[in-house]
Amino acid sequence: MESITREQVQEALDRFRDRDVYLHLETTNGAYAAHRAEHTMAICAYIRNGRIRFHRGLVTGTGPYRVGLKTDEGWVYAEGLTDWELDEQGRLLLAGHDAEGRLAVALELSLTPFPV
Repeated sequence: MESITREQVQEALDRFRDRDVYLHLETTNGAYAAHRAEHTMAICAYIRNGRIRFHRGLVTGTGPYRVGLKTDEGWVYAEGLTDWELDEQGRLLLAGHDAEGRLAVALELSLTPFPV
């Protein structure tokens, strides 16, 4: 993965606009937080292979970034994104890593289902 460049990510995001796409969206502090304090609660949200169609995709911010996908029914977004890649299968992979390199958020789009 490489650091997000808004223009490059926007161009990649536009390839998925107005198409049925599979979404992977994950946010977590997971086990990373467990050792920090006795009462720290692990937090996670996860969806894999949710099918959506968005008609507007936006990359905003100056880093870390936010990506929003506007559907007919509302918005899907991820905030805190730092890195990206367009892999060999044509999937757009976006991730947010903390200062220690640990995954905090991921938003991925694919024209085919992600492996389960």
